[in-house]
Amino acid sequence: MSDMITADLVDLDLSADTKEAAARALAERMVTLGRVTDLEGFLADVAAREAQMPTGLDGGIGIPHCRSAHVTEPTLGFGRSSAGIDFGAPDGPADLIFLIAAPAGADDAHLTILSSLARQLMNTEFTDALRSAGDARTAAALIRGEDAPAATAPGAAEDTAAASGAASADAAAGSTAQDTAAPAPTPTAAPAAVPAPAGPAAAAQTADATAGATERTGAGAGAGERPFRVVAVTSCPTGIAHTYMAAESLENAGREAGVEVLVETQGSAGFTRLDPAVIAAADGVIFAHDVPVRDKDRFAGKPTVDVGVKAGINRAAELIGEVRGKAERGEATSGAAPATPVERAGDSTEGYGTKLRKWLMSGVSYMVPFVAAGGLLIALGFAIGGYTVNKAPSVMDHFLWTQADSWGALLFQIGVVSFGFLVPVLAGYIAYGMADRPGLVPGFVGGAIALTINAGFLGGLVAGLVAGGVVMAIQRVRIPAALRGIMPVVVIPLISSAIVGFLMFVVIGKPIASAQKGMTDWLNGLTGTNAILLGALLGLMMCFDLGGPVNKVAYTFATAGIAVASPSDSAMKIMAAVMAAGMVPPLAMALATTVRGRLFTQTERENGKAAWVLGASFISEGAIPFAAADPLRVIPSAMVGGALTGALSMTFGATLRAPHGGIFVVPLIGNPFFYLIAIAAGVCVTTALVVVLKGMRKQAPEAAAAGTDPAAGPATAAREAEHTVAA
Repeated sequence: MSDMITADLVDLDLSADTKEAAARALAERMVTLGRVTDLEGFLADVAAREAQMPTGLDGGIGIPHCRSAHVTEPTLGFGRSSAGIDFGAPDGPADLIFLIAAPAGADDAHLTILSSLARQLMNTEFTDALRSAGDARTAAALIRGEDAPAATAPGAAEDTAAASGAASADAAAGSTAQDTAAPAPTPTAAPAAVPAPAGPAAAAQTADATAGATERTGAGAGAGERPFRVVAVTSCPTGIAHTYMAAESLENAGREAGVEVLVETQGSAGFTRLDPAVIAAADGVIFAHDVPVRDKDRFAGKPTVDVGVKAGINRAAELIGEVRGKAERGEATSGAAPATPVERAGDSTEGYGTKLRKWLMSGVSYMVPFVAAGGLLIALGFAIGGYTVNKAPSVMDHFLWTQADSWGALLFQIGVVSFGFLVPVLAGYIAYGMADRPGLVPGFVGGAIALTINAGFLGGLVAGLVAGGVVMAIQRVRIPAALRGIMPVVVIPLISSAIVGFLMFVVIGKPIASAQKGMTDWLNGLTGTNAILLGALLGLMMCFDLGGPVNKVAYTFATAGIAVASPSDSAMKIMAAVMAAGMVPPLAMALATTVRGRLFTQTERENGKAAWVLGASFISEGAIPFAAADPLRVIPSAMVGGALTGALSMTFGATLRAPHGGIFVVPLIGNPFFYLIAIAAGVCVTTALVVVLKGMRKQAPEAAAAGTDPAAGPATAAREAEHTVAA
């Protein structure tokens, strides 16, 4: 740890008032020491990680962190704020801020040391010592574990030896450590940082020795009495901090409750699977994760609590109580699917609206490839075979190898078959997102019924939600142990499919089909101002979060209209407007970095080159690096340009049969010349707004520098401008 943090990386009077400013202040220290090569690029990576999940923790702690190609070696920066900085923690602002920077290819030893620090943060004595540290060297030494005194027996031989050994090692490395024979400071000056006083480096070695899993046996179990046993898995997107903090919190809560807890930390340094015998002997399972649990099927058949990783940190005791309650009631999972990209329900404290969004996005994410493949095949079929290709006979009966019409008909018919899967796949994977693998069968059955009764896309949405709900209800029923093996294979598919089929055919199918027909008729009747306003609204949505949930809602709305063999003219206009607006942000950022490169960092200029291709291909995510670094200037500018493009596309009456492809499907676009004009107009407007807003940001620091220090000159003002926080 001695090479990861030094006194130069500590700021005990952090004056930042936002988390972005705090990250910048600590990152600048890393740049000064050569630990970070590109300040803006690194901050963009930190912001991208922060966007996934807030890094504030209870107890006044903020841990912004990321893995970045701009980091040369694992580095830790520490700042202490007297006013507190909001990092999104439930209990309020953070006064202790740790910026963890790991290289993209960091080795396991370094990542294990960083994970040990994450575990220390759950120790109140350690955090209290940091709050009372009088200078940067003391704080850095505490974090390195050099000055940890004995917690229960001051002067104990083991503690003194460990502290002396750590100090000697640091002295050999050229540090300013005190004489190794000197006693540790008094507990009031520096309480024990961790139970093992040698610090995180030693803790890391212990973690390696135990193969990444640590067992805590509860002291509350009586003599000869078998304690309740829990196995847990923790993981987070980066796999550095939250993963290990959740593990430490669960272990501590288990020890206090007299429960044996064994945690498998699936972090960046890899993980070692729990022994199958340990899993078999466990009475319950806790998953505290924000990325899919690897090899999740190992834990099937156990009472299970499945939450987000922050719940594992903040509500560990409650989770242990919850899993004990499930075990007492005999509740158990019927099975588990292997790790997949499906977004789970997450933290049980999430509102229903958040869970509903995740379930719907699960279905949409699996449906989109069918939309893209089927839509492009249909569009190519029309391009090759003409607009009467939909009336061609089956290629099974009539296909000539040398005739273009036959090839057009072949592509069209393959596309139609692909489109036939849209609604069943949507429904099936919505149910999968809610109830795992048991939800697939009733979900697909409900989606197929929705097609049969002409309930369409809306029917698929409802069928998926109904199927997932039915399966979740069945899984709550107490089942004899002898029947659990056949539940996921026979009982759940049989009962759930029957219930979903009954509801879709007899109860809710007809109203949904009527609603679907009403929506189709409304779209077909859109003309004039209404159509233009709809185009502007869809353009705003496409550019709001650049591939996020709002963007996906607009895209799904458009693709639902063309997901038929013969889409209406209004549906094709909506698809054209959505794709045009989605191309604006990356193309605009690419143009802005070309015409005003000095307003952007070197990394952003490189990203701008890639954004040309991404924007032309209708990949809105190409603008995310720019939006993450400067959201309040980039996103509103993109929304204005996207709204203009969507409105112009609807005004010009451009149509599109393909759901994707960007400029590469221009031959398939109706009124292509004006369609390209609409895109160009939005790109120019967004570019102009970004350049103006960024230019205003640059001018303010330059003016301030000139007013406070006339001798500083433009070079100093320019450097200060580069360090200005993106509002």
